[in-house]
Amino acid sequence: MLIVNPNFTIDRTVQLDVMVPGSVHRTGPAVVSLGGKGVNVARVARAFGRPAIVIGFLPAFSAPELAALAAKEGATLDGIPVNGTVRAATVMLETTGRVSVFNEPGPRVEELDWARLLGEVERCASEHRTVICSGSLPPGSPVDTYAHVVALARKTGLRSVVDATGEVLRAALAEQPDIVSPNLPEAEALVTGALIEDVEPAGEQVVERAAGAARGLLTLGAKVAIVSAGSHGAAFASSAGTFFCPAPKVEVVNPIGAGDSLVGGLVCALEDGLDLTAAVVRALAVASASCEQPVAGAVDIGRAEGLEKQMTARAVDPPAQAFSKLEAARPA
Repeated sequence: MLIVNPNFTIDRTVQLDVMVPGSVHRTGPAVVSLGGKGVNVARVARAFGRPAIVIGFLPAFSAPELAALAAKEGATLDGIPVNGTVRAATVMLETTGRVSVFNEPGPRVEELDWARLLGEVERCASEHRTVICSGSLPPGSPVDTYAHVVALARKTGLRSVVDATGEVLRAALAEQPDIVSPNLPEAEALVTGALIEDVEPAGEQVVERAAGAARGLLTLGAKVAIVSAGSHGAAFASSAGTFFCPAPKVEVVNPIGAGDSLVGGLVCALEDGLDLTAAVVRALAVASASCEQPVAGAVDIGRAEGLEKQMTARAVDPPAQAFSKLEAARPA
């Protein structure tokens, strides 16, 4: 698989008892790793024994460190050199289970840099079956960047998967990507205009909300939409109907990157020939297993296989009110 991850990071994952704003903390040593949503997808692919190339911008000052971190875990980076320093992401894991993430913006890029990156995607396309657009864009990036990648995927015969948010996702939807996979707040923001930024969705209507959001994303242009709803599970919709798969219970160590693990598990399953329902069930099992690992995207495949045997998806009917604001959101 070919992964477009424009905004690399260096992740620092720190464990501590309780984080108190305004205080000095003594922590254990940080776990330093190559980061970025697409990097997490690639970790899952490697766990399944699948090659994955990650294409992004390589800030000149940080290129040696990024290369060293990639080599340490057998990752393959294919980067476009740009000026600047790579962003850092600090993940604070408290013993209470609470997680806080501090993301920096990354180096500024220009349209010419994006033209070079899209050229690299086209050059590599013939060696892959799926292209994945994953994560945030660096400052200066055109909002329709992933839309161009989706169009390029169609031109070259690749399956396109988009994991993005906001106007970047909206622009990509106009190009009718094969699969999109936002979380519930991200999906609802586009489909209904709701701004419910809950990290862990709550309430009795979570399944119905996720199902409605998934169907709404089809209306906006997606061929398949998967909407993750935290520990509740994930809804998915296609021309065949709308379904929900509950997530298994796991001991959560680090939930960061679970959505990326879902995408990685999904694409591996689809490339293995599984149908959509079976692929989503496997993907959610992979995502759940990844939450038991301290590093985002890391997964014990044996554990994921065990969880998958406990899981099943069911058909659901999204409520009519989920579409009440779609007319305004629908592209012209």
